[in-house]
Amino acid sequence: MTLHLNFDPHGLPLWFLVLSLFLPRLCIFVAWLQHSMLHHIPAVVGIIPIVLWLLVPRVLILIWIYSDQGLSLWFLIHVLALLGAWGGGGHRVVYRDRYIRD
Repeated sequence: MTLHLNFDPHGLPLWFLVLSLFLPRLCIFVAWLQHSMLHHIPAVVGIIPIVLWLLVPRVLILIWIYSDQGLSLWFLIHVLALLGAWGGGGHRVVYRDRYIRD
C-alpha cells in the first residue's frame, strides 16, 4: 500500500473532488444526474448506496476515492474533512445568559 502525494484526479472529476469537501450530498446527486459516477458505483446495487448517500455521504465519497486512487492526497484531505465535520468543526456553541429580569 503506497501513498500518492499528487493532485491527479484519475477517473473522478476534479469538480467533484473539490466541491464534495463542502457539499457532499449535492455533489453526489449532481454526479449521479450527469451519469459520470456510474462506473464508480460498486457492484452492490440496491439500498446500500442510497442509505450511505443519505446518512453518511462522506463515507461514500471516501469509498469512491479509495477505489479510484487508493491512498492519495485527495483521500487524506477528505478524511480530514470527515473528521472536522464529525469532530465538531462545524458545531456552533450557543451561550445564553440565564438571569431573571425584574
